[in-house]
Amino acid sequence: MSEELLLEIVTPEKLAFSGSIDEVTCPGSEGEFGVLRGHASLLSAIKFGELSYLKDGKRTSYAVNTGYAEVTGSKVTVLVETAERADQIDVERAKRAKESSEQKMAKFAKEDPEFEKAKIALERAELRIKIAGQH
Repeated sequence: MSEELLLEIVTPEKLAFSGSIDEVTCPGSEGEFGVLRGHASLLSAIKFGELSYLKDGKRTSYAVNTGYAEVTGSKVTVLVETAERADQIDVERAKRAKESSEQKMAKFAKEDPEFEKAKIALERAELRIKIAGQH
């Protein structure tokens, strides 16, 4: 039995990360969950949020979009729409997206579907800025 925990973060465009880690924390649809070697198998929906892993005492964070995580005792596979490592996030672009979303929200009533879209975009931009700031 291997002592390693393998993490793979996969998007439609690329393999964002693949490697041996000590632990991973995922933004599950029912709440954040952590995985260590030997974890019980599970399948979970992933919501937009921060995915982070620990390797050799160093934590690395990603802003991930929605998707799924499959966990086995020795491997975690995360399939998400997008995954941006903290040090690769374009903070200026995220700030522009935040401003644009705030302007859109000011134009629409809360009941308008466009308001909800702008609110989601605002939350994503704010999270990307936060994650980039932790790097």
